[in-house]
Amino acid sequence: MFGSRFESHITHKYPLTSNLPEEKRKQLCALLGNVELTLLYKASVHGYNASAFHQRCDRQGPTLLVAYNRSGYIFGGYTSVDYAQSGQYIKDGEAFLFNLQGKIPVCIKVNSGCNARLDDSREPNFGQQLYFCYNNQPVVYDQGGNSFQKGGFSFGTSSPREVWINAFLFNPATLYGNDTQLTECEVYKVEQKPQVSVKENPWRNVLWKAERRDELMKMIRNYKSMIPSVSQVRILMIGPVGAGKSSFFNSINSIFMGRMTSKAMSGSAGTSLTTQFRTYPVKDGREGKPLPFVLCDTMGLEEQSGAGLDIDDISSILQGHVPDRYKFNPMASYQPDEQKASRPASLQEKIHCVVYVIDGTKISLVSSKLEEKLAAIRRKVNSLGIAQIVLMTKVDEACPLVEEDLQSLYVSSYIKTKVQEVSSRLGVPVSCVLPVKNYSQELELELNCDVLLLTALQQMLNFADDYLDDVSPV
Repeated sequence: MFGSRFESHITHKYPLTSNLPEEKRKQLCALLGNVELTLLYKASVHGYNASAFHQRCDRQGPTLLVAYNRSGYIFGGYTSVDYAQSGQYIKDGEAFLFNLQGKIPVCIKVNSGCNARLDDSREPNFGQQLYFCYNNQPVVYDQGGNSFQKGGFSFGTSSPREVWINAFLFNPATLYGNDTQLTECEVYKVEQKPQVSVKENPWRNVLWKAERRDELMKMIRNYKSMIPSVSQVRILMIGPVGAGKSSFFNSINSIFMGRMTSKAMSGSAGTSLTTQFRTYPVKDGREGKPLPFVLCDTMGLEEQSGAGLDIDDISSILQGHVPDRYKFNPMASYQPDEQKASRPASLQEKIHCVVYVIDGTKISLVSSKLEEKLAAIRRKVNSLGIAQIVLMTKVDEACPLVEEDLQSLYVSSYIKTKVQEVSSRLGVPVSCVLPVKNYSQELELELNCDVLLLTALQQMLNFADDYLDDVSPV
């Protein structure tokens, strides 16, 4: 969400004292990145009324609300969109609620498709569900869900059915201990700090030259599996919605085509744009031969049960049972027909390397439910002995220094901390976490981007070789 190094400071434009303990401030900084927090509003000083809140917090950009109750809970919410008393419903995919009770903060992201808040003249709210300083009193109030129209039709009618859904899924006992009485409420302006460029030794060595790009392309073209029956290595991409799985294929395809391509559907929708299992071979140029690998794209992972890719489907894909263009059904896992079920898949049909694709700007916001899903998938992949790698995407959006110059990727201490965080949270070695930048809005290929992407692909082929070496007959 915010790029740069792991540090943050609280400054005061007004003679106000923050109630936020240093340890808790650092926990919030782990969520927000390299930011500066300026205390705008303090209810015990300015009053618990909505007019005082809006007088000090409107049109201030991203803000962080921190509430304190009698039971000692510190909790609140973040919105990246200005308060402006516009009367409009605000869509804000960056919005989240938090609780700082334990050593690890609890972070609850807004559900996709829901409004993050109503921007009116009343007290601050999240999802028209959780109200702070409710009715101009030192109180937090949970009103429940907001109405949200979802696709589908009511049985026996042609009218779309309306589903009541909470914008934020939380337990009041966990979030604020069921104690609605506030002792304080503070609002901070959140500003990204400019990163000071300091010449540092790179923590990984990369040769950012055209010769290296050409060498990598030649190695990939000439790759041959150590098992003759496996003519193409199959690489499975798994990750949350919008992390960049399809964009990675498009980027690799673009490099070998020598121009920008968009064969796989990619974008930033709240729900997965990929609804089928797709196997994408890549040609060496428009009239060239297929290259010795196939990238397999899947539906995005979602934290809610009954949404996104099903873990049982992943198991079937890993073992080579799912055909190309199979349409995923989040409510039911893949069932092979009798003929396929009776015939074991060949080694060529199975997956030889699994790649987890994680958005580098949202690592700290990965929910515990999604983390549990990823852990369950990792256990299954481990049981099959399949090689695993993590692609950390959108590194340019995560760090301004990298956005300015991709060659500074491996001198960025912030990117290094994020790589270590991914390693810790997913349980993979640091050496298996590869930061990359996919092509997204560019019209021309770029050398540094090519080198990063091809280095990652070459590593996938190396890891697939390790797996094939392990399963090959002696």
